[in-house]
Amino acid sequence: MSTVAQSVPRTAHPLAWFREFLKEELAPYPGRAALVARMVIAATLVMIISMTFRIPEGAYGAIYALAISRESPQATVAAVKVMAVGFALAAAYELIGAMFFVDDPTVRLIWVIATFFLMFYALSALTNYTASARFGYLVVITTPLWDRHVSAEARVEGTLWAVGTITLATAITGLFELVPAELTKANGLIRPIAERLACVEELLLSYAEDRPLTETTKKNLTRLAMVGISASRRYLQRSSYSPQYREQMGAVLALVARLVDISATLVDLDIQISDPGRKRMHSLADKTSSIRIDLERGMVPAQTELFEATESSTAVPLLREMEATVSLIPEVFVGSQSPSAYAPLANGETRRAALFRPDALTNSEHIKFGLRGCLAASLCYIIYNLLDWPGISTAVTTVLLTALTTIGSSRQKQVLRISGALVGGVMLGIGAQVFILPYLDSITEFTILFIVVSIAAAWIATSSARLSYFGVQVAVAFYLINLQEFKVQTSLAVARDRVAGIMLGLFIIWLVFDQLWGAPAGVEMKRAFVATLRLLAQFAREPVSKDMRTAVERSYSLHETINQSFDTVRSLADGVLFEFGATRQQDLAFRERIQQSQPQLRVLFLTRITLLKYRLNLPGFELPRMIACSQKNFDYDLAETIDAIANRVESKPAERNRELNDSLKQLEEIVDSCVEKSRPAIMAELRTFVALSRRIETLTASLNKDI
Repeated sequence: MSTVAQSVPRTAHPLAWFREFLKEELAPYPGRAALVARMVIAATLVMIISMTFRIPEGAYGAIYALAISRESPQATVAAVKVMAVGFALAAAYELIGAMFFVDDPTVRLIWVIATFFLMFYALSALTNYTASARFGYLVVITTPLWDRHVSAEARVEGTLWAVGTITLATAITGLFELVPAELTKANGLIRPIAERLACVEELLLSYAEDRPLTETTKKNLTRLAMVGISASRRYLQRSSYSPQYREQMGAVLALVARLVDISATLVDLDIQISDPGRKRMHSLADKTSSIRIDLERGMVPAQTELFEATESSTAVPLLREMEATVSLIPEVFVGSQSPSAYAPLANGETRRAALFRPDALTNSEHIKFGLRGCLAASLCYIIYNLLDWPGISTAVTTVLLTALTTIGSSRQKQVLRISGALVGGVMLGIGAQVFILPYLDSITEFTILFIVVSIAAAWIATSSARLSYFGVQVAVAFYLINLQEFKVQTSLAVARDRVAGIMLGLFIIWLVFDQLWGAPAGVEMKRAFVATLRLLAQFAREPVSKDMRTAVERSYSLHETINQSFDTVRSLADGVLFEFGATRQQDLAFRERIQQSQPQLRVLFLTRITLLKYRLNLPGFELPRMIACSQKNFDYDLAETIDAIANRVESKPAERNRELNDSLKQLEEIVDSCVEKSRPAIMAELRTFVALSRRIETLTASLNKDI
C-alpha cells in the first residue's frame, strides 16, 4: 500500500511569498535567453535605423518588433510572408477613407467609429490573425495623424511612413526568426507537448525505480504547470493547419496540460509506493514515452487499452487519473477526416482557405468583442479630441495592444497593465529623462540604455501569464516616450502626455471590458462551460437539415464554435486563479471539476465528429436503414444526457426520457442482427461503429458522474 505524508506549510510573510513568486517567474528556462536576445536585437535594430535615418513612428516599429517575437518562429516567419499584401490593403483602406471623409468632422467621426468596430471584429472573426492585427495596428497609428491641422501631403506621407516603419520592423524580426524557424520546422506545436510528456515520464520513472526526484525535474514540472499551454493554444488557433488537426491537437494539449497539473501536484507529496504500484508507474511511463515518440515522428499514437482499476492504481494518489488521461490521448485521433472534407462543391471548384472563421456570422462572441473594442477605442478617441489634447492619443494604441494580448480581462491583468505603465512610463521613462538622458550626447549611449531596458522588459514578457504582460507594458510605455522624436527626449510635458494617454486607455479598457460587460472569472467560466455543454448537445442532434451541403456546412460551423469554446473555458479557468473574493474557494473547486472534465469532453467531441459521418451517410460510412434509425435515437438520447448535465450545473431540473446505456444496448442488438447478414468488409466497419458508440457512452457516463 502507498502512504502520503504532506507537511503543513508555515505561515509566511507576504514579502516572502512575493520573493518566491518573482523567483519562479524570472528563473531561466530552455530557450528563454535566446528568445529574449532575438526580441531585443530586433527592437534595437529598428530603433537605430529609425533614429539614424529619421524614419517616423519608430516607437511603434520597436514595439511591433518586440511583440511579434514572442510568438513561435514559425508564426513570425509566416507573418513576414503575408506582410506586403496586408499592409497594402490597410494603407489603401486608410487613404481611401480619409479621401472621402476627412473634410466633414461628423461624417469622419462615424467613419472612425465604424473602422474601430471593423478592426476589432476582424481580430476575432478572421482566420488570418496576423493580417487583422496588422490592419488594426496601422489604423491606430494613422488615425491621430489625419486629425492634425496639416496639409494633405503631410498626412499621406505620414501614413506611408507608418507602413514603412512597421514593414521594416516585421522584416527585421522575420530575418532573426528565420534560422530558428527552419531548425525547428514543424515542431512549433509538437515540441512543447514532447517537453511536457518527457517531464511526466521522468517523474513516473523516478517513483517506479524508487529514486529521488531531481530538483531539475521538480522545477520543470512546476514551471510548466504555471506557464500552462496558452502559448501553444494561441499558436494552434493562428496556424494554417486543417480544422480537424486543430481540433485533435487542441484535445491533446488539454490532456497533456491535465497530465502536467497532476504531476506537479505529485511533486509536493511524499509518497511511499509498494512494488505493484511501482510496476504500474513503470508501465504508465512506457506508454507515455511511446505516445511522445509517435508524436515527434509525426505518427498517430498507437491505441492502448484502458487501464483497469486495481489496488495498486487506486492506492497511489492520482495515479488512476493519470492512467485515464494517458489512455485518452490516442483516442483523440480516431477517424481520418472531418466531415467538411466531404462537403459537395459546385462545378468542380477546389476548396480554398476561407477568409472568415466558419462561425463568423453565427457566433455572437465575435460581435461582442468588436463592440467592446469599438466602444473602448471610440471613447478614447472622442475624449482626446474633445479635450483638444492630441498628446494623449496613445490611449487608442493602448486599447488595441491590450485587446491583442487578452480577450476577457481580469483584475490581475489590469494590475499588470497599470503597474507596467507606471514602471515603464514614470520610473524608467520620466526617470531616465530627469537623471540619465541630459548626460547622454550620442546614439551609442542611448542604445546602451535602450538595450538595458529592453532586456529587462523582454525577460519579464517571456514569463508565464501571471507576469508577462507587465513586461510588455514596461516596453510600450518606455518606447512611446523616448522613440517618437529623432533626439534624446528631455521634455517632461511629452512624457506626461504619453503616460496620461496610456493610463486613460487602461482605464477605458477596465471600464468597458471589466465593468460594463465583464463579470468575475468564476461566473464567466461557469457560463462558458454550460454554453459548451449546450453546443455539444446541439451538435449531437446534427444533422437537422435534409440538404447535404447545408447539413455539412452547419455542422462544420458548429464544431468550429465548440472548438473555440473549449479554449475560452480553459482561459477563464486560468483567470480564476488570479481573482479573489467571497466565492474564491467555491470557484476553485468548480475549476478543478472543469479541468478534470475538459479532456473527456474534447475526446467525446472528436468521437462524435467521426460518428457524424455515419449520420450524414458519407461515402464509406453508409449504414443499413435500421441501424441508421437506431443511431439517430442514440444521438438524441446523448443530447438529452448532455443537456441534463448542463441543467445540473445551472441547478435546474435534470430530466431525461431514458438512460443512454439503454439506447446503446438497443443499438448493439440491431447491429448484431445486421452483422450476421453482412459481408466481412461491412462487418469490420460495423464493429468500428459500435466501438465508437460504446466509447461515447463510456465518456458520457463518466462525465455524468464527475460533474
